[in-house]
Amino acid sequence: MEIERKFLVKTLPENLESYPCHQLEQGYLSTGPVVRVRKDNDKYELTYKGKGMMVREEYNLPLTKESYEHLKTKADGRIITKKRYKIPYGVYTIELDVFEGELAPLVLAEVEFVSEEEANHFTAPDWFGEDVTFSKQYHNSTLSRM
Repeated sequence: MEIERKFLVKTLPENLESYPCHQLEQGYLSTGPVVRVRKDNDKYELTYKGKGMMVREEYNLPLTKESYEHLKTKADGRIITKKRYKIPYGVYTIELDVFEGELAPLVLAEVEFVSEEEANHFTAPDWFGEDVTFSKQYHNSTLSRM
């Protein structure tokens, strides 16, 4: 089960380059249900995501590079590329996605939680903008088709 909130970002945090960064590339084989292939640096996986906005099922399966490259050619819409920074924030880790290519200059921040109650009581840092958790417009599966 994945429980996360998603936010637009008003300003990038200072010293962004000092945080761990991953180069992500992902494509969508289906958007209903969501079936995604992703390259995360040198790690490859297939992901299934169930229905839902803040809370939904998620299953990840490892892929080989060859399987990923083959399945990527089957993706509908654009292949999304972005840099993901992992930023500590109290007991949480903010995943800050800086989109590249056609989706630039979009920047989104995601935070995962262990419970819905915890997610509902989260206080975002000042540099976060609008909470877009319940907006399908900012799901990566939607962004792949825009």
